[in-house]
Amino acid sequence: MTLNRLLKGTGKQKRRKRVGRGRGSGHGKTCCRGHNGYGSRSGSGGRELNEGGQMPLFRRMPKRGFNNKWRVEFSTVNVGRLNRFQDGEVVTPERLFEEKIVRKQDRSVKVLGSGKLERRLTVSAHKFSASAAQKIRAAGGTVKELAP
Repeated sequence: MTLNRLLKGTGKQKRRKRVGRGRGSGHGKTCCRGHNGYGSRSGSGGRELNEGGQMPLFRRMPKRGFNNKWRVEFSTVNVGRLNRFQDGEVVTPERLFEEKIVRKQDRSVKVLGSGKLERRLTVSAHKFSASAAQKIRAAGGTVKELAP
């Protein structure tokens, strides 16, 4: 058998099972459902994740760690990336989203101190690292902390 001798589409199409067409069809009378019980009734199929008495997979798997539901996710911005704004401009989380510096608008913004700032900016964000606030003030700008 070689690839050039394969017929196109052989074995691809499978006929659907026609049930309830008499005993001679092989799928007659009970239509492959057996005689009695839950699986023979209409509407049976069970819940998702139901394993019929066996311990379900999600209960067998080990659980680890702690998921804090009050955790605040921050989008981080380094001070060096703020050089694209003009002198005296007001930088807000909305402005950072417009400039595509921050990808998610619903997250709080934290400014980190990596890089060098060469512009006088008024930066509004939800949090600042100590070095970031120091670099913004050293460049002649101001820091405004927003409520998270």
